[in-house]
Amino acid sequence: MTRVWILPLALVLCGSVVAGSLTHQGSTGAAAGTLVVFVLLAGLNSPLIFPRSIGALEAQRRSAADGRPVVFWRPGCTYCLRLRIRLGRRARQLHWVDIWRDPAGAAVVREANDGNETVPTVFVAGRPHVNPDPEWVREQLSSSA
Repeated sequence: MTRVWILPLALVLCGSVVAGSLTHQGSTGAAAGTLVVFVLLAGLNSPLIFPRSIGALEAQRRSAADGRPVVFWRPGCTYCLRLRIRLGRRARQLHWVDIWRDPAGAAVVREANDGNETVPTVFVAGRPHVNPDPEWVREQLSSSA
């Protein structure tokens, strides 16, 4: 569980060090701006902007019941972040599984990707799609409703 917070915490720590150095040099405006940028980067790479993750088995059960896609992701993945941002509010309609929190989810992804934990892997109707176009995912979501 702590592994998902390593990158965001490292970004905040680095931003604090850089901002402290800039403050020491007398550039408080640059220090504040730098710290804000690092905190925003930390937020983007944290699990906070993603919908609440559920376990792989629960996601698959819900998907079978309602037909909505299941997205397997992990914090710090730029492709997962791209998918999440481009889906906008519609992302909350998908079932999200954090493979770093759910070993069963990681196993599902490895099975679908020849032993690799390549994310995002989106399952639609039980079929895996690796790093699909967000527009395609949106279409799949529309057709499942």
